Amino acid sequence: MKVLMKLSGIAVVIAALTVAVFGAGTGSAKMKATKASSFKLGVVTDIGGLNDHGFNHLAYLGLKEAEKQLHIQGEVIPTSSASDYVANLTTAAQHGDNLVVAVGFDFATPLVTVAQAFPNTKFAIIDYDASTILNPKTKKPFKNIEGLDFLSQQSGYLVGYLSGLISKAKHYTTISSVGGQKIPSVDSYIAGYQAGGKAADPKLKFLNAYSNDFADQAKCETIANNQIAQGSKIVFQVAGGCGLGALQAAKQKHAWGIGVDADQGYLGNYVLTSALKKVDVAVVQATRDLMHGKFYGGGNIINSVKTGGAGYGRLNSVAKPYAAQLQKVLGEIKSGKIKNIPTKVK
Repeated sequence: MKVLMKLSGIAVVIAALTVAVFGAGTGSAKMKATKASSFKLGVVTDIGGLNDHGFNHLAYLGLKEAEKQLHIQGEVIPTSSASDYVANLTTAAQHGDNLVVAVGFDFATPLVTVAQAFPNTKFAIIDYDASTILNPKTKKPFKNIEGLDFLSQQSGYLVGYLSGLISKAKHYTTISSVGGQKIPSVDSYIAGYQAGGKAADPKLKFLNAYSNDFADQAKCETIANNQIAQGSKIVFQVAGGCGLGALQAAKQKHAWGIGVDADQGYLGNYVLTSALKKVDVAVVQATRDLMHGKFYGGGNIINSVKTGGAGYGRLNSVAKPYAAQLQKVLGEIKSGKIKNIPTKVK
């Protein structure tokens, strides 16, 4: 596996955009299987970088696991600025990567440009509905873009339910959440969190705010400090690398924190648990599918509690007594007994 730190020249990018446009469609398509020895997987990170302890890091772990399990070749292209999205995606396509994984919703617009330029390259975008990325010429979804989507509201509900149980037992009145940007993938976590909390403790009050940033920890720390000053005893971070600042505020102010995407319990015993979005699992599965000739162009692979793509992380000493209740709720989500978990924050 190699990590690329330099970008292709802009002239190369512009030249690449003259390639003919590929038709659009939806659903899975069957193609010829690809031998592991010739299969190349590329991961293009968002600006949070590989050390965000969440989204980007999980995609990287997925690439490493795909190399180990499937014996393919992999490369990671880190992104330091949003202006590099098109160039980095183009670099991966020019290298002949069979599958290029774009880590995050911000890649949706750049993919419109690059997917047209490289119709024979397959792209997967994490946390975005590929059916809404339309070819400007055909007004239909691209056949060479699939979405790796997650039912984040299920993970949010689980950690919210745990927070409600703990709040009820400890007589807490208020808990909170710090979002990065007000986008569907963030709000589904928060909406689920609030619904789960209310299910466990109907009297519970919620605070919520957005940093409009996924990288600057100071912004999230300030928001969390304000929430704690207003009485929040549990802070759920839904802001990637920025959210580590919210967890730091919880630690310093002797509140409880809840991690997101990856299991962030390693930060300390003040982290009750984490709402998991198993991006690593999704990357491996998408790679395996394409190697076997299956690709959901214009559609999505849905990751949920039922598929093992969503859930919660390790429980700290305060949360462990509620493990059985939490597992019961997880089972009810999996069976469909608990359904219609909200995805929008009111």
